[in-house]
Amino acid sequence: MQDVASVPLDELDIVGPATYAADGYPHAAWARLRREDPVHWVERGIDRPFWAITKHADLIWLSRQPKAFLNGPRLAVFPDFTNEPNSNGDDPFARHLLNMDPPDHAAFRKVTAFRFTPRTVKRLLPSVESITKELLDEAAAGGETRDGDFVSLFAAKLPLIVLADLLGVPREDWDQMFRWTNRTIGSTDPEFQDTGEAGDAANEARNALFQYFWELAEKRRASPRDDLVSVIANAKIEGEHLPPLELLSYYFLLVVAGNETTRNALSGGLLALLENPAELEKLRANRALVDPAVEEILRWTSPVIQFCRTATDDVELRGKKIRAGDNLCLFYPSANRDEEVFPDGDAFRVDRQPNPHLAFGIGEHFCLGANLARMDVAFRHLVARLEHVELAGEVERLRSSFVGGIKRVPIRYRLSA
Repeated sequence: MQDVASVPLDELDIVGPATYAADGYPHAAWARLRREDPVHWVERGIDRPFWAITKHADLIWLSRQPKAFLNGPRLAVFPDFTNEPNSNGDDPFARHLLNMDPPDHAAFRKVTAFRFTPRTVKRLLPSVESITKELLDEAAAGGETRDGDFVSLFAAKLPLIVLADLLGVPREDWDQMFRWTNRTIGSTDPEFQDTGEAGDAANEARNALFQYFWELAEKRRASPRDDLVSVIANAKIEGEHLPPLELLSYYFLLVVAGNETTRNALSGGLLALLENPAELEKLRANRALVDPAVEEILRWTSPVIQFCRTATDDVELRGKKIRAGDNLCLFYPSANRDEEVFPDGDAFRVDRQPNPHLAFGIGEHFCLGANLARMDVAFRHLVARLEHVELAGEVERLRSSFVGGIKRVPIRYRLSA
């Protein structure tokens, strides 16, 4: 673990994937940057330098100016890739909602936005509730105390099944979808690499997903159903179907981003409750706290670590001169512990209100699936049925500084049957 207090600011490691795998989020480093240099130039150990943005107010200010600070061409900082594929604008397969800018972003977002409104998501809740109960029934094993991995038992399965059902992916393909998404998000993690190059596993998985959804979209154009694959396949912008690459990237984004981030919020949420047993007991004693607890879990876990913006003109921020073309990296977990907004931000409190976290972003790129991703139904049932739970081994984290992944949470638990 890096000695944050004594090293020079320009030696702080805030994007090294190995750091995240070993120690989790570098909260101490971010806290120091918030105090000493909240708009910090990073060039050591990385091919493409950037400004590290760590304050809550600055993330909001930048995110609400989509024409002044573009999402493209650099999606995020990927230090393990020399040329940062999928983020530097050279790769047409990466054109999706996350790195689109006005006016294209609004037009493409509108294609599926009606499927993620609070009213529409409310109609999905019985299905989510049924899936949650089924998974908990399987894990309960007759009410006996047993050991297991929370990720594989529950956290990995629930969002994948919900999303696959929403998309219209047949049940027999769900396991394969899970493997592809693991390789895509975890491309820098040795566990998910099948070849020697760090990017190969991600590219192969992405291409496989593209081929799968191309074939499924063709079927849905010929015979539409009430699912998201059909909606996107048959959508038109200015009278034309979505171009092939944008069409496939749309599916790719939904299945990868929606699945992985919710999965890690569920895993990180249980871990937060295990590490703060008094808060778990508070939640058990008062189920009305589930909704604020979910918001606190989102603040605490902040599953998406960072996205980049690119300045279109010269601008000054906190006395720093940012040039047109400079990249700014927005660190959401840091903003979610900013002392000016959360005076006790390093404390996990299930009754925290208000809770203006930025786990879903803000501005026009606010998470499309936020209403579904909260998964309050899951925590409501989980807390109600957990009779006993404790850590039964070391937590294993994903080797990534882009998505805060947890690969395994070994637990000893007992669920009511």
